[in-house]
Formats: sequence, C-alpha cells, structure tokens
Amino acid sequence: MRLIKSTHADGGQKRELPPPFRNPFVHDLRFTSVQKLQIGLMTVTVFPIRLFIAAFMMLLAWPFAFIATVGRSETTVEPQCLWRKVVDLVLKTLMRVMWFAGGFHWISVKGRRALPAEAPILTLGPHSSYFDAMPVTMTMASIVMKAESKDIPVWGTLIKFIRPVFVSRSDQDSRRKTVEEIKRRAHSGGEWPQIMIFPEGTCTNRSCLITFKPGAFIPAVPVQPVVIRYPNQLDTITWTWQGPGAFKILWLTLCQFHNEFQIEYLPIYSPSEEEKNNPALFAHNVRRLMAKALQVPVTDYSFEDCQLAMAEGQIKLPVDTCLLEFAKLVRSLGLKRENSEKLLQDYGNKAHKLQGERLSLEDFAEFLDLPVSDVLRDMFALFDEHEDNSVDVREFVIAFSVVCRPAKTLDTIRLAFKMFEAEEDGAITENELMCVLRTALGVGKLKVSRLFRAIDDEDTGKITFESFREFAEEHPEFAEEFLYSDNAGFGSSSPPHANGFCADFSPRDHHAPQKKLD
Repeated sequence: MRLIKSTHADGGQKRELPPPFRNPFVHDLRFTSVQKLQIGLMTVTVFPIRLFIAAFMMLLAWPFAFIATVGRSETTVEPQCLWRKVVDLVLKTLMRVMWFAGGFHWISVKGRRALPAEAPILTLGPHSSYFDAMPVTMTMASIVMKAESKDIPVWGTLIKFIRPVFVSRSDQDSRRKTVEEIKRRAHSGGEWPQIMIFPEGTCTNRSCLITFKPGAFIPAVPVQPVVIRYPNQLDTITWTWQGPGAFKILWLTLCQFHNEFQIEYLPIYSPSEEEKNNPALFAHNVRRLMAKALQVPVTDYSFEDCQLAMAEGQIKLPVDTCLLEFAKLVRSLGLKRENSEKLLQDYGNKAHKLQGERLSLEDFAEFLDLPVSDVLRDMFALFDEHEDNSVDVREFVIAFSVVCRPAKTLDTIRLAFKMFEAEEDGAITENELMCVLRTALGVGKLKVSRLFRAIDDEDTGKITFESFREFAEEHPEFAEEFLYSDNAGFGSSSPPHANGFCADFSPRDHHAPQKKLD
C-alpha cells in the first residue's frame, strides 16, 4: 500500500492523491540538552511547589462547590441570587490561581463570548489535552461528562457545580437521553448555562481538525465556534493516543517557565434550514470555519480511526500506516462495518478464486459492486503499487479485514492464508508472507526474513497457517522481536483509555454530509 502517485485506468493519466497529513493521534516529544537541564532543575525546585498549590486550590474550591450544589434541582435552574454569584466568582478565582500556579500566567482572549440566548452551544477545537479545561473554568459553562466522573472525590463535586450533562455507559439509551437533554437546555431561551462541547470527541496533536461528531449540532440552534491554541516553543501540552502519558504531560508542563494559552471566540454560526435537517453538514461547515481560523487542514480521520491506530492486536500499526487513509476511503465508499463479516467472507471467497489475478479499475469496481468514482480511484491507487493500472484484490481484502476488526490479528492472517495458500499444501512463501503482513500494517516495505525463518524451522521454503498460529502462541511477542526490531516506525505503546475529558454522546445513525460549504 502507498500514498504517493497513482496511474489510473482512465487513459493512463497520472493523478496525485492528497498528501497525507501528519498522523493526528501521535505526539513525538523530543528535547534538546538545554531543555533537559531545565526540566531537571525545575523538577527539584519549582515543580513540587506548583503541584502543591494547584492541588490546594482544587481542595479549597471543593467546599464552595459542595455548598452551591446541596439541594439543587437537576431539572430546573434557580435564579442567580447574590450568594450564588459570589460562589461563582470565588470558584473562577481559585481556578485561575490554580492555572497560574501551573505556569499559565496570562491567558489571551480574542473576540466576544456570546450570551446563552444568542448561542446556547459553544464548539471548541482542537481538543488536545486535559488542559483544555481552562475555558470551562473561565466561564463555568456546562460540559458533557461520563456519569462515572461525578463519583470521583473532590473532582466530582466541582464537576457537578457547572451542571454537566452526564452520559452513562451502563444505560443503552443514554446517548438519546443526552441529546434530548442538550436540546431541552439549548431551547430554554438562555435560562440554562451554555454547553461547551469538543466535537472531535478525542484528543489530537492539533495538526488538523478531524471529523466532528454531530451531537453538538443535532439541536439545530446557533453555535459559537471557539478555537484554542498553545503557541509554546516546546509542546508539553498534547496528550494524545500515542505519546507521553497523562502524568508525564503534567510534570513536563509544570516544569516550563511559562505556558501560553490563547482562546478565540469566532462569530456566531446560525444554521440554514438544510443544516438544521442535516447535523453532519452543520458540523462539517462549522469545522471548515474553525480550521480556517486556525490555519490548519481538515481531514476525515475520526475517533474510530484513532481506535484502529491504537488497537491492542498482536501486531500494532506503525506511525506512518496507510490504513488510516484506507479506513477513510472505506467510509466514503459506504462499505458499512455492520455488514463487515459477511462482506469479508464474500470478498475472501472471490479473491481466492482469482488466484492472484490482477484487476483493472473497472474490474475492481465490479468486484466491490460499486460504480467507478473519484473515491474508488483513490482506493485503487493505494494498491496499484507498480503503477501499471492493476491491483491484487487480495491486498484490499486484508486491509479491509484489519479496518473492520483491528484487534483480531489472527483472524486477518487466517483469511490472508486462505487467499494466498497453494492448493496442494495450503502453504505460502516468504514473499507472500511479506505481502500479507505489509498490507496488514499498511506500509510500503517490510522485512520478514527473520520471522519467516523462525517459523520455517525445517527450511522448506513455505509455511502454513497452523505453523504461523502455533509460533504466535509460543511467541506472543513475535512482532516485537521479529518485526519491530527490523523495521523503523513500529512498536510505540498507547494509553489504555480514551483521551479527553468530554464524553462522546453522538448517536450512531447520522451519516456524512450531503453538501459542503464552498
């Protein structure tokens, strides 16, 4: 698989695929010798003090938040009497001192924040860290949170003060209820506090804006886009799926002399009638405006792609995998994951019968039972590695299997063996194993000689799936030992849980936008 040039079957004309974005779910943090020295000195001097002050401010805020939430109704809003205004001001002050202690000495604010009656929902992006909570503490706006967070000591009380909308993992109907509650608040005429939502649904490295989930746009009310920036020389802020963990980010950030943070309120965006009826289109157009303000590209990578990149299978995807691009094209072509098992079985059987016969663009379209389109041409180009207007459809089936079931490595390998194996002995060669694993990882080149020789201990020049499976069971870390060490860009670990402090609540039945903003 590749992301370079493609020679299409339409008259042999060469066509460039869009250049791949930097992987938005990876953060590679490197230090100079001077920076390492600074971090070392700050660790034993300033860091403990800053950490103590920040923790103390949070503890100090707890009794105020507790008093303000005792006996408060969850379904109605009380009048903002004097003592509640005082508590609100005290909590904002304590939180500002906490951020100041963390090195955020001044915060740049550009634009005017809309009133709740003007824009009941604020959409923030890009979402890259738990430090993105700063706008919440500055405004005391509501957010969408996991229901489990309200039971966390101290933190849960502080969260309840801002009247969040809770999403419950245990309630199958929770997403619908959450959307209905947001609708109710959004149509209250400004009685309820504004709701801040990070529509990306997960943390990225801010190199682009990934697909916005439609949940914030379903109420069909005016929203105010809000963009946030961390223009620091050293990015210790980003907490994404592949990179420094939560505590390391906290430690490194508190070890900086100063951390800069900027927040910009963009003009209110009022949806058209078409956008009111199509939340995905509404989300898409707001994202375009925010990306323009940030001067970053947009990409159709999504939270699901993040899960693909970080799946805990026996073989982890490398940083520069093409499978994220492939997954995006799969969605654009409408190859739904709900039907993936049946599709995989059908595709596998058809590919096995072809016995490696290379297909043209038109034949590839017929294989997928899809019309020829620009998206299909891009898909075709990923597998047209020789630029001869032909593809081995078995590679597509392997990639599709990884995208549909990223954690089931052996299931994908079993399917690949069935398509590649010889009729007489059910075995494959070293080159065929290289093709299988290279496609499953989404890379252009892969060294598998050491792995193949380790499995083929009798030096027959071929291996079966059973021998591969037995080897994988005996050597569960075989990828680490035989692939990652021989090939660059592999083996980075990932955090075990989703990043970001705002829960995903978007219903699963909203489709892609039908019309884009010019």
